[in-house]
Amino acid sequence: MRSLHLAFSLILVTLFGCQQVQENGLPLAVGLSFSSNTAKAECVKPVANNIIFQSADGGQTWQDISAGLPEGLQAQRFFASDDELFLGAENGDYYSSTAAMTPVWDKENSLNPQSIIVSAGSAGVFALSYSSGFSQKLNGTDIWMPMFTNFKERSLHNVFEAKDGAIFIGCENGLFKSSDGGTTWRQVVENGWVYHIVESNGVLLCTNQGGILRSTDGGENWDVVIYEGGVGIAVEVIEGGFAAITYNTKSEARRIRTSTDGGKSWHAIDAVLPPSMLISSIKQVDEYLLCGHPDGIFRSADKGKTWELLKPSIGKKVFNLSVSGKVVYAVAMDGGC
Repeated sequence: MRSLHLAFSLILVTLFGCQQVQENGLPLAVGLSFSSNTAKAECVKPVANNIIFQSADGGQTWQDISAGLPEGLQAQRFFASDDELFLGAENGDYYSSTAAMTPVWDKENSLNPQSIIVSAGSAGVFALSYSSGFSQKLNGTDIWMPMFTNFKERSLHNVFEAKDGAIFIGCENGLFKSSDGGTTWRQVVENGWVYHIVESNGVLLCTNQGGILRSTDGGENWDVVIYEGGVGIAVEVIEGGFAAITYNTKSEARRIRTSTDGGKSWHAIDAVLPPSMLISSIKQVDEYLLCGHPDGIFRSADKGKTWELLKPSIGKKVFNLSVSGKVVYAVAMDGGC
Protein backbone atom coordinates (compact mmCIF):
# COMPACT_ATOMS: atom_id res chain seq x y z
CA MET A 1 0.00 0.00 0.00
CA ARG A 2 2.89 2.39 0.84
CA SER A 3 4.55 1.64 -2.53
CA LEU A 4 1.31 2.36 -4.36
CA HIS A 5 0.89 5.64 -2.50
CA LEU A 6 4.47 6.74 -3.38
CA ALA A 7 3.98 5.90 -7.05
CA PHE A 8 0.74 7.88 -7.21
CA SER A 9 2.41 10.86 -5.51
CA LEU A 10 5.24 10.75 -8.07
CA ILE A 11 2.73 10.98 -10.91
CA LEU A 12 1.02 14.02 -9.37
CA VAL A 13 4.27 15.87 -8.64
CA THR A 14 5.62 15.25 -12.14
CA LEU A 15 2.32 16.12 -13.80
CA PHE A 16 1.97 19.50 -12.14
CA GLY A 17 5.70 20.21 -12.38
CA CYS A 18 5.62 19.69 -16.12
CA GLN A 19 2.63 21.90 -16.92
CA GLN A 20 3.48 24.84 -19.16
CA VAL A 21 1.28 27.82 -19.85
CA GLN A 22 0.41 29.08 -23.28
CA GLU A 23 -0.06 32.75 -24.14
CA ASN A 24 -3.79 32.45 -23.52
CA GLY A 25 -3.14 31.27 -19.99
CA LEU A 26 -4.28 27.66 -20.49
CA PRO A 27 -1.96 24.75 -19.65
CA LEU A 28 -0.41 22.80 -22.49
CA ALA A 29 -1.38 19.16 -22.86
CA VAL A 30 0.85 16.81 -20.89
CA GLY A 31 1.55 13.35 -22.24
CA LEU A 32 1.78 10.48 -19.72
CA SER A 33 3.35 7.11 -20.42
CA PHE A 34 3.38 4.18 -17.99
CA SER A 35 5.69 1.16 -17.74
CA SER A 36 4.79 -2.07 -16.02
CA ASN A 37 7.12 -1.35 -13.10
CA THR A 38 7.18 2.41 -12.71
CA ALA A 39 4.94 5.37 -13.44
CA LYS A 40 6.42 8.06 -15.66
CA ALA A 41 5.20 11.47 -16.69
CA GLU A 42 6.75 13.17 -19.70
CA CYS A 43 6.24 16.78 -20.76
CA VAL A 44 5.09 17.07 -24.37
CA LYS A 45 5.23 20.59 -25.79
CA PRO A 46 3.43 20.87 -29.14
CA VAL A 47 5.66 22.03 -31.99
CA ALA A 48 4.25 24.42 -34.58
CA ASN A 49 4.36 23.13 -38.12
CA ASN A 50 3.04 23.79 -41.63
CA ILE A 51 2.86 27.56 -41.09
CA ILE A 52 5.92 28.88 -42.92
CA PHE A 53 8.51 27.25 -45.19
CA GLN A 54 11.72 28.45 -46.80
CA SER A 55 13.65 27.40 -49.88
CA ALA A 56 17.24 28.31 -50.72
CA ASP A 57 17.38 26.41 -54.03
CA GLY A 58 14.83 28.20 -56.16
CA GLY A 59 11.86 26.32 -54.73
CA GLN A 60 13.13 22.81 -55.45
CA THR A 61 13.12 21.81 -51.78
CA TRP A 62 11.38 23.35 -48.77
CA GLN A 63 12.20 23.44 -45.05
CA ASP A 64 9.46 23.90 -42.45
CA ILE A 65 10.65 26.77 -40.23
CA SER A 66 7.52 27.07 -38.09
CA ALA A 67 9.14 25.70 -34.90
CA GLY A 68 9.16 28.38 -32.20
CA LEU A 69 5.87 29.93 -33.28
CA PRO A 70 2.73 29.28 -31.20
CA GLU A 71 1.25 25.89 -32.09
CA GLY A 72 -1.81 26.34 -34.30
CA LEU A 73 -1.02 29.98 -35.18
CA GLN A 74 -3.12 31.27 -38.09
CA ALA A 75 -0.86 33.43 -40.23
CA GLN A 76 -2.52 36.56 -41.61
CA ARG A 77 0.39 38.55 -43.02
CA PHE A 78 4.09 38.25 -43.75
CA PHE A 79 6.88 40.61 -44.71
CA ALA A 80 10.51 39.82 -45.52
CA SER A 81 13.09 42.61 -45.51
CA ASP A 82 16.79 42.20 -46.23
CA ASP A 83 17.49 41.65 -42.53
CA GLU A 84 14.32 40.42 -40.81
CA LEU A 85 11.22 38.33 -41.25
CA PHE A 86 7.89 39.43 -39.76
CA LEU A 87 5.01 36.98 -39.45
CA GLY A 88 1.70 38.41 -38.26
CA ALA A 89 -1.35 36.89 -36.59
CA GLU A 90 -4.31 38.15 -34.55
CA ASN A 91 -2.19 38.46 -31.41
CA GLY A 92 0.63 40.42 -33.04
CA ASP A 93 3.83 39.87 -34.97
CA TYR A 94 6.73 37.46 -34.61
CA TYR A 95 10.14 38.23 -36.04
CA SER A 96 13.43 36.54 -36.88
CA SER A 97 16.71 37.42 -38.53
CA THR A 98 17.21 36.41 -42.15
CA ALA A 99 20.84 35.61 -41.30
CA ALA A 100 19.86 32.47 -39.35
CA MET A 101 19.97 29.19 -41.26
CA THR A 102 16.84 28.20 -39.33
CA PRO A 103 14.85 31.21 -38.07
CA VAL A 104 14.40 31.66 -34.32
CA TRP A 105 11.09 33.41 -33.69
CA ASP A 106 10.51 36.07 -31.03
CA LYS A 107 7.37 38.02 -30.20
CA GLU A 108 7.41 41.67 -31.29
CA ASN A 109 6.28 43.39 -28.09
CA SER A 110 7.08 46.98 -29.01
CA LEU A 111 4.21 47.38 -31.48
CA ASN A 112 0.47 47.66 -31.15
CA PRO A 113 -0.74 44.03 -31.65
CA GLN A 114 -2.87 45.20 -34.57
CA SER A 115 0.05 46.84 -36.39
CA ILE A 116 1.03 45.48 -39.80
CA ILE A 117 4.59 45.56 -41.15
CA VAL A 118 4.12 46.59 -44.78
CA SER A 119 7.32 47.80 -46.46
CA ALA A 120 10.99 48.69 -46.14
CA GLY A 121 12.33 52.24 -46.30
CA SER A 122 15.87 53.55 -46.39
CA ALA A 123 15.92 53.99 -42.59
CA GLY A 124 14.02 50.80 -41.68
CA VAL A 125 10.78 48.89 -42.10
CA PHE A 126 7.40 50.60 -41.85
CA ALA A 127 4.37 49.40 -39.87
CA LEU A 128 0.86 50.78 -39.89
CA SER A 129 -2.09 50.62 -37.52
CA TYR A 130 -5.62 51.82 -38.19
CA SER A 131 -5.77 53.29 -34.70
CA SER A 132 -2.30 54.80 -34.25
CA GLY A 133 -1.01 55.43 -37.77
CA PHE A 134 2.57 54.74 -38.89
CA SER A 135 5.81 53.77 -37.21
CA GLN A 136 9.26 52.81 -38.44
CA LYS A 137 11.82 50.45 -36.93
CA LEU A 138 15.20 52.13 -37.26
CA ASN A 139 17.85 50.00 -38.93
CA GLY A 140 20.06 48.10 -36.49
CA THR A 141 17.87 48.86 -33.47
CA ASP A 142 14.71 47.66 -31.74
CA ILE A 143 13.32 51.20 -31.68
CA TRP A 144 10.00 51.98 -33.35
CA MET A 145 9.51 55.67 -34.07
CA PRO A 146 6.12 57.31 -34.83
CA MET A 147 5.99 58.55 -38.42
CA PHE A 148 3.78 60.85 -40.52
CA THR A 149 1.80 61.92 -37.47
CA ASN A 150 0.11 64.72 -39.45
CA PHE A 151 -1.45 62.26 -41.92
CA LYS A 152 -5.05 62.04 -40.80
CA GLU A 153 -6.47 59.26 -42.98
CA ARG A 154 -7.02 55.98 -41.12
CA SER A 155 -8.22 53.67 -43.89
CA LEU A 156 -4.58 52.73 -44.44
CA HIS A 157 -3.28 50.00 -46.73
CA ASN A 158 0.41 50.64 -47.41
CA VAL A 159 3.34 53.05 -47.30
CA PHE A 160 6.07 53.11 -49.93
CA GLU A 161 9.33 55.05 -50.13
CA ALA A 162 10.46 55.73 -53.71
CA LYS A 163 14.10 55.87 -54.77
CA ASP A 164 13.98 59.67 -54.97
CA GLY A 165 12.79 59.87 -51.35
CA ALA A 166 9.13 60.56 -52.09
CA ILE A 167 6.67 58.84 -49.76
CA PHE A 168 3.41 57.30 -50.94
CA ILE A 169 0.53 56.16 -48.73
CA GLY A 170 -2.12 53.91 -50.19
CA CYS A 171 -5.56 54.25 -48.62
CA GLU A 172 -9.11 53.12 -49.14
CA ASN A 173 -9.83 56.37 -50.96
CA GLY A 174 -6.75 56.65 -53.18
CA LEU A 175 -3.03 57.39 -53.11
CA PHE A 176 -1.24 60.28 -51.38
CA LYS A 177 2.28 61.59 -52.02
CA SER A 178 4.74 63.62 -49.95
CA SER A 179 7.92 65.14 -51.40
CA ASP A 180 9.13 66.65 -48.12
CA GLY A 181 9.50 63.63 -45.85
CA GLY A 182 5.86 63.54 -44.77
CA THR A 183 5.38 67.18 -43.78
CA THR A 184 2.78 67.85 -46.47
CA TRP A 185 0.65 65.50 -48.59
CA ARG A 186 -1.13 65.63 -51.95
CA GLN A 187 -3.65 63.14 -53.31
CA VAL A 188 -2.38 61.79 -56.66
CA VAL A 189 -4.93 58.98 -57.19
CA GLU A 190 -8.55 59.72 -56.34
CA ASN A 191 -10.49 56.80 -57.78
CA GLY A 192 -10.55 53.63 -55.68
CA TRP A 193 -8.23 52.13 -53.11
CA VAL A 194 -4.48 51.54 -53.58
CA TYR A 195 -2.58 48.67 -51.95
CA HIS A 196 0.76 47.51 -53.39
CA ILE A 197 3.35 49.84 -55.00
CA VAL A 198 6.62 48.93 -56.76
CA GLU A 199 9.26 50.84 -58.71
CA SER A 200 11.84 49.96 -61.38
CA ASN A 201 13.86 52.12 -63.77
CA GLY A 202 11.80 55.23 -63.14
CA VAL A 203 8.43 53.50 -63.51
CA LEU A 204 5.94 53.14 -60.64
CA LEU A 205 3.11 50.59 -60.62
CA CYS A 206 0.34 50.13 -58.08
CA THR A 207 -2.66 47.89 -57.55
CA ASN A 208 -5.96 49.72 -57.66
CA GLN A 209 -9.66 49.04 -57.41
CA GLY A 210 -9.71 49.54 -61.19
CA GLY A 211 -6.76 47.25 -62.05
CA ILE A 212 -3.06 48.13 -62.39
CA LEU A 213 -1.94 51.80 -62.60
CA ARG A 214 1.35 53.15 -64.01
CA SER A 215 3.29 56.39 -63.52
CA THR A 216 6.41 57.65 -65.30
CA ASP A 217 6.64 61.09 -63.68
CA GLY A 218 7.42 60.23 -60.09
CA GLY A 219 3.86 59.39 -59.14
CA GLU A 220 2.31 62.71 -60.11
CA ASN A 221 0.04 61.20 -62.77
CA TRP A 222 -1.24 57.64 -63.20
CA ASP A 223 -2.72 55.70 -66.12
CA VAL A 224 -4.57 52.37 -66.15
CA VAL A 225 -2.45 49.73 -67.94
CA ILE A 226 -4.38 46.56 -67.02
CA TYR A 227 -8.12 46.46 -66.54
CA GLU A 228 -10.20 43.27 -66.81
CA GLY A 229 -13.31 44.34 -64.97
CA GLY A 230 -11.87 43.48 -61.58
CA VAL A 231 -9.28 44.74 -59.13
CA GLY A 232 -5.50 44.66 -59.11
CA ILE A 233 -4.15 41.94 -56.81
CA ALA A 234 -0.34 42.22 -56.93
CA VAL A 235 2.54 43.94 -58.71
CA GLU A 236 6.15 42.75 -58.60
CA VAL A 237 9.51 43.75 -60.05
CA ILE A 238 11.09 40.90 -62.02
CA GLU A 239 14.17 40.66 -64.21
CA GLY A 240 13.65 42.88 -67.22
CA GLY A 241 10.33 44.31 -66.14
CA PHE A 242 7.25 43.66 -64.02
CA ALA A 243 4.71 40.96 -63.15
CA ALA A 244 1.11 41.55 -62.11
CA ILE A 245 -1.96 39.66 -60.92
CA THR A 246 -5.45 40.96 -61.66
CA TYR A 247 -8.99 39.65 -61.40
CA ASN A 248 -10.86 38.98 -64.64
CA THR A 249 -14.62 39.26 -64.18
CA LYS A 250 -15.39 37.42 -67.42
CA SER A 251 -13.42 34.27 -66.58
CA GLU A 252 -13.98 34.74 -62.82
CA ALA A 253 -10.31 33.97 -62.24
CA ARG A 254 -7.12 35.77 -61.35
CA ARG A 255 -4.75 36.29 -64.30
CA ILE A 256 -0.94 36.60 -64.29
CA ARG A 257 0.85 38.86 -66.74
CA THR A 258 4.38 40.15 -67.31
CA SER A 259 5.78 43.23 -69.02
CA THR A 260 9.24 43.75 -70.50
CA ASP A 261 8.75 47.33 -71.71
CA GLY A 262 8.34 49.16 -68.43
CA GLY A 263 4.70 48.27 -67.96
CA LYS A 264 3.41 49.66 -71.26
CA SER A 265 2.29 46.31 -72.67
CA TRP A 266 1.52 42.98 -71.00
CA HIS A 267 1.18 39.33 -71.97
CA ALA A 268 -0.41 36.45 -70.07
CA ILE A 269 1.81 33.68 -68.64
CA ASP A 270 -0.88 31.57 -66.97
CA ALA A 271 -2.31 29.62 -69.92
CA VAL A 272 -1.27 26.22 -68.55
CA LEU A 273 -1.96 26.98 -64.89
CA PRO A 274 -5.28 25.74 -63.42
CA PRO A 275 -7.67 28.74 -63.42
CA SER A 276 -8.40 30.05 -59.94
CA MET A 277 -9.76 33.14 -58.22
CA LEU A 278 -7.36 32.60 -55.29
CA ILE A 279 -3.91 32.85 -56.90
CA SER A 280 -1.93 34.76 -54.27
CA SER A 281 1.48 35.76 -55.58
CA ILE A 282 4.05 35.77 -58.38
CA LYS A 283 7.75 36.10 -57.51
CA GLN A 284 11.13 35.68 -59.15
CA VAL A 285 14.27 34.13 -57.68
CA ASP A 286 17.28 33.52 -59.92
CA GLU A 287 15.93 32.48 -63.34
CA TYR A 288 12.68 31.06 -61.95
CA LEU A 289 9.18 32.47 -61.62
CA LEU A 290 7.22 31.06 -58.69
CA CYS A 291 3.46 31.22 -58.23
CA GLY A 292 1.42 30.79 -55.03
CA HIS A 293 -1.67 28.91 -56.16
CA PRO A 294 -4.50 27.05 -54.34
CA ASP A 295 -3.05 23.80 -55.73
CA GLY A 296 0.38 24.60 -54.30
CA ILE A 297 3.61 26.28 -55.39
CA PHE A 298 4.31 26.24 -59.13
CA ARG A 299 7.63 27.10 -60.79
CA SER A 300 8.48 28.13 -64.34
CA ALA A 301 11.96 28.11 -65.86
CA ASP A 302 10.82 29.48 -69.23
CA LYS A 303 9.09 32.74 -68.28
CA GLY A 304 5.67 31.17 -67.85
CA LYS A 305 5.39 28.99 -70.94
CA THR A 306 5.34 25.87 -68.75
CA TRP A 307 4.87 25.33 -65.01
CA GLU A 308 5.68 22.47 -62.64
CA LEU A 309 4.08 21.85 -59.25
CA LEU A 310 6.85 21.79 -56.64
CA LYS A 311 4.94 21.78 -53.35
CA PRO A 312 1.27 20.78 -53.01
CA SER A 313 -1.04 22.92 -50.90
CA ILE A 314 -1.88 22.11 -47.28
CA GLY A 315 -5.62 21.58 -46.85
CA LYS A 316 -7.46 24.66 -48.07
CA LYS A 317 -4.54 27.02 -47.40
CA VAL A 318 -2.84 29.00 -50.16
CA PHE A 319 0.88 29.69 -50.05
CA ASN A 320 1.74 33.40 -50.11
CA LEU A 321 5.29 33.88 -51.39
CA SER A 322 7.98 36.40 -50.41
CA VAL A 323 11.64 36.68 -51.38
CA SER A 324 14.64 37.99 -49.45
CA GLY A 325 17.89 37.70 -51.37
CA LYS A 326 18.05 34.18 -52.77
CA VAL A 327 15.64 32.70 -50.22
CA VAL A 328 11.93 32.17 -50.91
CA TYR A 329 9.42 32.08 -48.05
CA ALA A 330 6.00 30.43 -48.36
CA VAL A 331 3.33 31.15 -45.73
CA ALA A 332 0.15 29.05 -45.61
CA MET A 333 -2.82 31.43 -45.32
CA ASP A 334 -6.56 31.43 -45.86
CA GLY A 335 -8.02 32.78 -49.06
CA GLY A 336 -4.92 33.56 -51.07
CA CYS A 337 -4.67 37.19 -49.98
